[in-house]
Amino acid sequence: MLKYLRKYWLFAILAPLFMVGEVLMDLVQPRLMSTIVDEGVLGLSNNGVGSLNIVLTEGLKMIIFVIIGGTCGIMCGVFSNIASQNFGNDLRKDTFKKIMSFSFEQTDKFSTGSLITRVTNDITQLQNLIQMVMRGFVRTFMLFAGGIICMMTLNLSFGAVIACALPFVVICVVYFLSKANPLFSKLQHKLDGVNNVMQENVSGFRVVKAYVKEDYEKKRFGKSNEELVKTQLNVLMIFSYMQPIMNIILNLSIVAVIKVGGIQVAAGNVTPGNVMAAITYVTQSLNAVMRMTNMFQTASRGIASGRRVNEVLNCEPAIKNGSYTDNPAVHGKIEFRNVSFAYPGMGDEKILDNINIVINSGETVGILGQTGCGKTSFVNLIPRFYDVTEGSVLVDDIDVREYNLKNLRKRISTALQKSEIFQSSIRDNIAWGNPDATEEQIKNAADIAQATEFISRTKEGFDTLVTQQGTSLSGGQKQRVAISRTILKDAEILIFDDSTSALDLKTEADLYSMLKDKYPETTKIIIAQRIASVKDADRIIVLDNGKISAVGTHEELLNTSEIYKDIYNSQLNRK
Repeated sequence: MLKYLRKYWLFAILAPLFMVGEVLMDLVQPRLMSTIVDEGVLGLSNNGVGSLNIVLTEGLKMIIFVIIGGTCGIMCGVFSNIASQNFGNDLRKDTFKKIMSFSFEQTDKFSTGSLITRVTNDITQLQNLIQMVMRGFVRTFMLFAGGIICMMTLNLSFGAVIACALPFVVICVVYFLSKANPLFSKLQHKLDGVNNVMQENVSGFRVVKAYVKEDYEKKRFGKSNEELVKTQLNVLMIFSYMQPIMNIILNLSIVAVIKVGGIQVAAGNVTPGNVMAAITYVTQSLNAVMRMTNMFQTASRGIASGRRVNEVLNCEPAIKNGSYTDNPAVHGKIEFRNVSFAYPGMGDEKILDNINIVINSGETVGILGQTGCGKTSFVNLIPRFYDVTEGSVLVDDIDVREYNLKNLRKRISTALQKSEIFQSSIRDNIAWGNPDATEEQIKNAADIAQATEFISRTKEGFDTLVTQQGTSLSGGQKQRVAISRTILKDAEILIFDDSTSALDLKTEADLYSMLKDKYPETTKIIIAQRIASVKDADRIIVLDNGKISAVGTHEELLNTSEIYKDIYNSQLNRK
């Protein structure tokens, strides 16, 4: 992922350089304080007579160095934030772009909640890691190494204190991190679970209310949240044990420095100022080690999150992009040749089995059959939401697998079973698939979809704002807005996947009548549960257990297809 940081290399270099400046200023301070104590206060070089001038001079130097160090720290923070935030911004956009290239199969595999977590929380963890490397890593290791070196230049016996303390510190850090590291990936998975439950309940809010399942969903969310909290507490408990142990080691080291320093002062080998400086240096060094624990925690979480983001970035799209972008000789023709299809992970259970059918340009074809017979799977193969298991699907005499995906899907406009409405105005929702459409084209699409009537009754008309998921609209209104969007795209093939189920028969009949008059050359595929929705189609395909049972007009099928006749009689209450 360093390629995302490469664009901001200047900031990524300047940040640690300024941090070096800040740390150097911190390391100079104990030396200056030592001089103030030894010469300014005790006057060791002046027969025990202190010097106010030395105190003021060295004190002024300390203030100047503090200002320089503070300025360096500020600049380090500015540059590290610029680099890490832009790194996260680019990474987040690329991850989202990759997700947008996924097939339905891959989106289902990751789950919506997990993808949300990866784009948000996981990338935030990576940003923290990058920032920590540029700031915390440099500061911690410079203070640790610099503190030891400066302390040993005062007296080698002080180095012996660090040499004794360091193994205990290392053992403590390694032990606790080995316990915590496996929990970080688990923690992110638990967060996925919370996001999944939250996403399902927000999108299905009305269903939850309608079935009075608030208490059930509260328990389900509570269970997921408790698992997240339990995992988080396990991590925090591990580090809560480590902190006091590290403090004990630090305080014992300070006591040892004072003891060694007292012996050395009595022997005349070091000065009291040196002892004070040594105490500061040992505190800086061991505090740096303690900060390493937080640094390693951030690194461990960042690495775990990086693996999860890489799973998305390295995931090859299941639907491979073709290269065909030319304009074919025919427009709107669809052909299924020996097509069989099974959903990934479902084994050999075929949803469609040996389908052979040609749908000609400009033809209106209805698809009818009992629930689960493969109607939606049939139309999902045309825009390559899934790829066939066997055989081939052709659009305009070209195998859909040879098309550039954008080029293929521009030819096809689909109104899905579930009307996806965005939190925007009605106009924006209709124009979503064709942002360059004129006002006249938008209104014309709404007229055909029978949506103008209810839109004109609203106070703001086409500027009426729709709530998220279209909850401010009725089911029929949402379907008409979605159908308007489908029509406005002006594609060669229109697919209506049971998208008029919430419309009354008259509104539905007016919609298909206007479509036939306004778009006679456009191929139209209508999936429906009601015979009334497809009886005027040029041909009707009857599917039964993934196979084509019969094909013909309404009148022909009444005479030749028992399945069609049974559906017809059941819907008209005939025996």
